Amino acid sequence: MKTYAISAILVFTMIGFNAQAQRSKKGFTSLFDGKTTKGWHSYGKTAVGKGWKVENGAIHLDPKSKQKDDGDLITDKEYANFHLKIDWKVAPKSNSGILFHVNENPEKYHQTYSTGPEMQVIDNDGHPDGKIIKHRAGDLYDLVKSSSEPVKPVGQWNTAEIISNKGKLEFILNGVKTVSTTQFDENWKALIAGSKFAKWEGFGAFTKGKIALQDHGDEVWFRNIMIKEL
Repeated sequence: MKTYAISAILVFTMIGFNAQAQRSKKGFTSLFDGKTTKGWHSYGKTAVGKGWKVENGAIHLDPKSKQKDDGDLITDKEYANFHLKIDWKVAPKSNSGILFHVNENPEKYHQTYSTGPEMQVIDNDGHPDGKIIKHRAGDLYDLVKSSSEPVKPVGQWNTAEIISNKGKLEFILNGVKTVSTTQFDENWKALIAGSKFAKWEGFGAFTKGKIALQDHGDEVWFRNIMIKEL
């Protein structure tokens, strides 16, 4: 029995070691442990708003539980060059987003979207914003229209990737590249100048910032949140 127990321990130890080695090899770090909101807080606050819940291995924004001032969920840590992977799904008629390079300075910038560009998360057919060009799922919100729309039906999980590396920006949705552009150059400035953010001082200007999950007041889920710093 002792020999069997020792062998079993060794087997499970090796499985755990191999899994950890595989994760390290890929270079991705988990931003969500599947059980808690550790590593996150609501924008401009120290805690997480009541509407953000962890259920069945996902972060769920529950409109029935949220308070007026819950706000967007953001990482404790800032990131400059990174490859982010995240699964999302929305309820019918819902709208949300994944923002990045967010400068958390609530006295100067009242919302995450005051500074952070956004990958749109939305029910294209059910939410009014989905009828607007550059406001559909996979778009670089109000800046660049998706080259295609590989989004899955409402209620199904989508896998999104955001890669920001030394100014080169790419969005991938369900394995399909939807956006490819360059940040911080003259073209980037022109994109902003032609958008709703034209007069927003600080928007899209930061090369380092926090990752945010948007509280748009609608029901949305996120899971399998991983990041690799580049």
